[in-house]
Parts: sequence; structure tokens; C-alpha cells
Amino acid sequence: MKRKTFKLTAALFLMAGLNSLTAQTDSINVVTTAVPFLRISPDARAGGMGDLGVATSADANSAFWNLAKTPFAEKNFSIGLTYTPWLKDLGLNDVYLLALAGYYKLDELQAMSASVRYFSLGNIQFTNGNGDYWGDGRPREFGVDVGYSRKLSDKIGLGIALRYINSNLAAGAPSTGTAYKAGSTFAGDVSFFYSGVRPSGNGWNFGAVLSNLGGKVGYTNDAQQRDYIPANLSIGTTYTAQIDETNKIQFGLDLHKLLVPTPPKFTGDIPTDSALTVKYRDKSVVNSWFSSFGDAPGGFSEELREFQVSVGAEYGYNDQFFVRAGYFYEDKNKGNRKYFTVGLGLKYNVFGLNFSYLVPSGSGVNRNPLSNTLRFGLVFDLDDTGSSTSPTQ
Repeated sequence: MKRKTFKLTAALFLMAGLNSLTAQTDSINVVTTAVPFLRISPDARAGGMGDLGVATSADANSAFWNLAKTPFAEKNFSIGLTYTPWLKDLGLNDVYLLALAGYYKLDELQAMSASVRYFSLGNIQFTNGNGDYWGDGRPREFGVDVGYSRKLSDKIGLGIALRYINSNLAAGAPSTGTAYKAGSTFAGDVSFFYSGVRPSGNGWNFGAVLSNLGGKVGYTNDAQQRDYIPANLSIGTTYTAQIDETNKIQFGLDLHKLLVPTPPKFTGDIPTDSALTVKYRDKSVVNSWFSSFGDAPGGFSEELREFQVSVGAEYGYNDQFFVRAGYFYEDKNKGNRKYFTVGLGLKYNVFGLNFSYLVPSGSGVNRNPLSNTLRFGLVFDLDDTGSSTSPTQ
């Protein structure tokens, strides 16, 4: 489907991460990044639980949430594929996120993982300021990563991953005097997982992840126009209760904080605001990770508002049928994403199918791009290490 202007492409680019509000007022100060597609939930199972995934039980999509979970999986080898339509509520059919992930357990202590995320922004039409047609383009972004995880004990696991990120938003753009290019960089993840579920099936899991720790992304050769990628700290916990031989419930909480500088509050004075912008962009990547906990113009209270919260639950019957629900919260001055989710899962032998639906909420710029959208995922468990079937597939 054709879009009318390249400006809409930029709007889609921002909406992919946080339904952005670009205007800055005394109260609204949204933390923005490049490549926000890395913040879209790429997993239909987690998507049904309010994007809960840091400390849930391990599955094929663990690489997207917490790689350190993988050695605790009950399968030797698993692959997951998820398709997420984007802006379906607006009638767009060629904007979507496609995610593929999998792992292979080398032995009982260690595993290798890999994943791919591909975000298509569809076909667009480029125009000039007068609305004259300049040509067609197809902006797209992708991330590819490989990871290694290992058990340090029966309860503790660690994981590391290396990711390549490519963002080609100006694909097919006509020459306007500025040389645009695809932005690219490398990033890494470091993850921790504690498995406290006892043989009885009851217990707590805990997880912590530092993700997308990497360089800035730029779309021109101007070093001053490079943007931060969504480096992020996530911590989470879940509790699993084995009700009886056939019924199980898992519920939990995740907290997320972008390790990205908070934009300055502009004064309206051009020289002052220019200096603030230069200072913001010149901050080194490593420095930005640490300073992100104390650089909000509104102080500690504003820093607390930059945390996002996911709560969710999953009920499983006979490890074959699953019902999920969750809620995601983001402060109204930091992006204003708030939504309920529901989901279903079916498992038969080596084949699993997951569905999730984001309950419509908000309006205008506050309406989530996934409203009225059904996303689905396939999971294939190609080898068992035990007699039981994992409830996560």
C-alpha cells in the first residue's frame, strides 16, 4: 500500500517504539531513540502477557527477553517464528515485524542461540515540499544476533549475545543534496537468570538483562547527527504454582528502564537550546548508560516515571492449552503506552501455536499501533530431554 509522503515514514518509525510525542512542554519529555523496532515485543506468548518475558520459563524466544534462561529449557532444540502486523488498525497491510529465534543445547550446561528481527515499513512515495512526486521507496530495518548461555549452578545462568543492527529508512530516496545512507551498528546483551522453581513445580524465578549496549546510529556522514539506540535495563520475577497434575499458573512482573539520556528541556532561546542539543548528542555511549539514572530535568521523580511496567499471567492445562492476560504501563509524560493484552496457546507434540491480542485503548497519537491486531507465533520443539512437555511452547 502506498503512503503519501516520507514524513509519514518518519512517523511510523517513531510510533514503532513509543507512540512518540515529539513536542516538549513543561510535563512531556519522551526519551526517544533510533531503531525503536528493537523495543517491539517480538513474541506472541509474551505479547499475550503484557510483554512479560524476563523471568518466565524458557522457550524458543528466550533470546529476545533473557538469553540466560535457555540452558534451563526442557528441550534440546527449538525454533520460534512470530509475525506481528503493525498499524493494522489504520488499514495498512505491508507494515510488519517478522521475528525468528531458536537455540540448541550443547549439553546440560550450555546452549547456543540465534535470532533475527525484520521490520518492514512498507512502500512509500517520496515528495518534495510542494507535494511533487519524487519516486518510491521501501524503508526497512533488521537485527541479527547470536548468543551463548551457560548454567553456573543448578539455579543460576548467565548469557551473552552480539547483535548487528541495520536501519535503511531512506531506501530509494532521491538525491536532495544530502547523502543519506543506511545506519548500522553493533550491540551486545548481558543477562542473568535464577531458577527457583522446585521439583514440585512451585517457586520463584528472577531475571535481569542489559540489552542493546552498543554504538550510536547515523543516517548521514555528519557525526553530530548520530542517535542513541535503545540500550535497556530489564528486571523481572515470576511465580509458578502447580495446582495439580494438570493445572498450572504462572504470573509475574517486569520493570524496564531505557539507558538513554533524557532530552533537555528547551527554553525557546535558540543559542541556549542549540548548546543543550550539542551537549545531549555529544555524550558518549558508555557515559549515557550511567547518567541515564540521574539526568532527567525533573529530578528523581521524573527518573521514576521513565520506568515501564509489565504484569502478566499464564494458565496452563495439561501442558497443552494456555490462557494468558497482562497489562503494560508507561507514564503519560514518557510515551503514554497503556494497554491490556490477552492470549492463547496450543501445544501438540512438537508443534505449538500462540496468539495474542492487544485490547484497543486510547485515541489519536495515544492509540497503540497494535490495537485491533491479532499476532501469532509458531514454535517447533525438535528434541526432548525429558518426559514432560514445557508449558512455554
